[in-house]
Amino acid sequence: RATVSDCPGTLLRTLLTGQDSFCCHCCWRITHFTALCAAELMMAEAVGLVNTLDNWRVVDKIIMSTKTPEKKRIFGKGNFQSLTEKIGQTAGITAVFVNVERLSPLSEREFEEAWGVKVFDRYSVVLHIFRCNARTKEAKLQISLAEIPLLRSRLKNEMANLDQQGGGSRYIGGSGETLIEVQQRLLKEREMKIRSALEKLRRKRHLLRSQRKHKEFPIVSVLGYTNCGKTTLIKALTGDNGLQPRNQLFATLDVTVHAGQLPSHMTVLYVDTIGFLSQLPHQLIDSFSATLEDIKHSDLLVHVRDISHPEMVNQKVNVLSVLKNMQIPDRLMSSMIEVHNKIDLIDNYQCPEPNTLAISALEERGLGELRKAVEAEIVNSTEKHILDLTVDLSTPQLSWLYKEATVQDVQVNADEGSAVVKVIISAAAYGHYKKVFTGPTTRGS
Repeated sequence: RATVSDCPGTLLRTLLTGQDSFCCHCCWRITHFTALCAAELMMAEAVGLVNTLDNWRVVDKIIMSTKTPEKKRIFGKGNFQSLTEKIGQTAGITAVFVNVERLSPLSEREFEEAWGVKVFDRYSVVLHIFRCNARTKEAKLQISLAEIPLLRSRLKNEMANLDQQGGGSRYIGGSGETLIEVQQRLLKEREMKIRSALEKLRRKRHLLRSQRKHKEFPIVSVLGYTNCGKTTLIKALTGDNGLQPRNQLFATLDVTVHAGQLPSHMTVLYVDTIGFLSQLPHQLIDSFSATLEDIKHSDLLVHVRDISHPEMVNQKVNVLSVLKNMQIPDRLMSSMIEVHNKIDLIDNYQCPEPNTLAISALEERGLGELRKAVEAEIVNSTEKHILDLTVDLSTPQLSWLYKEATVQDVQVNADEGSAVVKVIISAAAYGHYKKVFTGPTTRGS
């Protein structure tokens, strides 16, 4: 008899063993060539998802047109019969990947009975990719939380099978609970424990953000569609050799922070975020709300786009849609810098859109202009001031400014024992400076 504690392990073993899969992409109403091209690109992405998993490969694939996207059964009778025949004629299949956001428990059970192999949807495949790439405790907890709906779905199917055998409604011992009630209660308890642990980590993350704000390090969140080159860009901007970009979907799952310098020598913190994906289930996004919360508390967003990708327009729409659903503040959306990456893959690329920057993170082209744009937006968004301060070199004024502000330039007047210091400084720090050192002469604004 399976227990809830067995469910994650059973599912994990199924996923880890590797699968020779048949990939089916469902497209609603393929009526013209453009729709067919879009379906083929979505199929390519689905194959890419499967190939990301160790020991998984696509044996065969098919694009199926359906007119029933909102119904419980996504295939009509004729399509389902032809698909079943196709799968039966393909040797060596151990799993079928139906490239839809979520399969209902009813559909999943029906497909597995008809095809005789395990069936996976987009939710379960992406979830396993997340699991393979998770490194921190927080990411692993968020994956466990995202796994709960999948376990509930599997539980419904298992209980339906037991009910057919007359075992699902039996009472266990003297508890007065049926087997399915025990399973559901254990799942609920598991979910509550995970949410409690995540809340503790959320509070810790909030404290770390507060400490960064106190030190007045501007925070720049680098985001975009998965595999657009975010990590490569941050490595180029910061020189952090510890970053190892991978040409793989969802290579970055744990949010990491990396320090870099702008032309003015101001230090900023670049946040490497999880990549977005089309048809990413809302429950999966919600499970990572603690991680994605960092984006809301940024001083600036940099949207990286793989400009060489044939689906670049739809990818942008998807990213902006996710940001809208996350209720990102208007100030961040309006100041967001859009970066067209991977121009090294396109001959003589020219940005067709205004207010965008063309770069190659891999070849480190265009990074100077990007740093300048980031600096301009940071100075504006953080309400920092660029000031010329006359300081007395016999006092700690200059060392204080080096510690608490960004010193851009120092012009020393040896005869007077003073210097004119060009600084970028926050209003709070400047107010403190005036309290500590009385009577400075200020030029600029």
